[in-house]
Amino acid sequence: MVEKPTDDRPNIPHVPSEDGIPAPSGAANLIDTDYVIGQDNIKGEFSFSLDIHGKVFIISAATILLFVVLTLALQNEVEPLFSSIRNWLTSHLAWLFMSIANVFVVLCIALIFSPLGKVRLGGRDAKPDHSYVGWFSMLFAAGMGIGLMFYGVAEPMSHYAASMGGVTVDASGVRTDWAPLGGAAGDMKASADLAMAATIFHWGLHPWAIYAIVALSLALFSYNKGLPLSIRSIFYPLLGERVWGWPGHIIDILAVFATLFGLATSLGIGAEQAAAGIEYLFGIRSTNLSKVVLIVGITLIALWSVLAGLDKGVKMLSQINMGLALLLLVFIIVVGPTLAIFTGFFKNLVTYVEYLPALSNPFGRTDTQFTQGWTAFYWAWWISWSPFVGMFIARVSRGRTVREFLISVLLVPSVVSVLWMTTFGGTAIDQATVQGVMGVKDAVLELKLFAMLGELPLKEISSFLGIILVIVFFITSSDSGSLVIDTITAGGKVDAPVPQRVFWAVIEGVIAIALLLGGGLVALQAMAVSTGLPFAIVLMLGCISLVKGLMTEPR
Repeated sequence: MVEKPTDDRPNIPHVPSEDGIPAPSGAANLIDTDYVIGQDNIKGEFSFSLDIHGKVFIISAATILLFVVLTLALQNEVEPLFSSIRNWLTSHLAWLFMSIANVFVVLCIALIFSPLGKVRLGGRDAKPDHSYVGWFSMLFAAGMGIGLMFYGVAEPMSHYAASMGGVTVDASGVRTDWAPLGGAAGDMKASADLAMAATIFHWGLHPWAIYAIVALSLALFSYNKGLPLSIRSIFYPLLGERVWGWPGHIIDILAVFATLFGLATSLGIGAEQAAAGIEYLFGIRSTNLSKVVLIVGITLIALWSVLAGLDKGVKMLSQINMGLALLLLVFIIVVGPTLAIFTGFFKNLVTYVEYLPALSNPFGRTDTQFTQGWTAFYWAWWISWSPFVGMFIARVSRGRTVREFLISVLLVPSVVSVLWMTTFGGTAIDQATVQGVMGVKDAVLELKLFAMLGELPLKEISSFLGIILVIVFFITSSDSGSLVIDTITAGGKVDAPVPQRVFWAVIEGVIAIALLLGGGLVALQAMAVSTGLPFAIVLMLGCISLVKGLMTEPR
């Protein structure tokens, strides 16, 4: 029987250990290791406090800073390099990214229905730290906020236009179109259905399964096994005590790189869209300078949130964000094609399930532009985000059972994504097909949201709200990300000195600026894919570790 998620807050708060990780409440199978959290850390009191894992922090920070300097110094030279890296990885390894994502989905479903689903994160008697509403707000805002704002209109419209165009081939017989599967040339209804199914495929079960596996692994090995809240801890069943040596250092460094570049991709996309929205609304031209100013300004607000801490900063902003997102969603449902949205929601769910086997098939596909340019990029992007989102979800999910955790993290955000894409993308498609409005179809990618809102009442207010949402999503991603990266580079300490978090929050903004100036969107995507690849291999091994760890827990 599936256990009903609970909203209960703990009556008696658990007492954190010295390093911020609470001891298990009730029965749990602790791992007996001599390793003490922070034993390899460099500590010091200068004008500020310092508590860092020497090797992980120094190698990560030095490599990142070198990358930023080279990218900014060689802007013209690095652009074609980033482009070729992205194209090579997605063209040759699309099947690998797609296969790995499928494994995560299958594993999540298997764990939900297996007896292992009864295991409780934090020990048999643990209680949830956060209310249900607070929990969802935090995990969803951190998960994919900026992406939903950017691609909510852009992606369904792109797939619709490509599907309508049908299949085109070059002289050698290779497809050159971007239509998913076989397209639906000239058929408006079939093109709209396929467009929505392909979009939901990229924002539904697969990405949230990736996040869920990483989050579950981290929560289990930290809260139940007593290991540091760090990516390396997941691999203890496979590596044993070697996780505290160089194999563990390499895993954590890869996690830092993946997180930073995955975040930078989102922050860069957010800056592109916010700058385009400001130009659309206020006439201030979207230039590299305006994007840099935006990133700097937003990073400063993110710094405030970091300084305020998890409960006051991240949690408060996440809840504000969810409120604003809900407001914009309800507004579009009310003033847009209301009936089409409501009927479309259920129809799109069915269409998604119908097309899911074909869309998730990694082999024998002819729609290579779609699988390489869209799906492979997305899976790599989600994988590069997974240390960040996973650790963040893990930190706020103590007290949930594995079954409750997986059902919640998989289904609720996926359903919300379907509603979001149906509302935003469905309204845009309705404008292009039923109303015959071409504005949203002809607009560039970062302007499609504002072009859609421009056809609705109160366009100035809704567009301004859209810009605010992008900015606040940017802030919550940045401060959540710096929190997570700091935890990894502090050897698993969850209460490391604040100046370290400030350093990583600044670095995130600097990388986003460097990539925007050194190749724009292509550069951002190239680095997300590049760092996603090695980490995808790491996570596959992590799945084996997770199952081994769960099998030893009381249930």
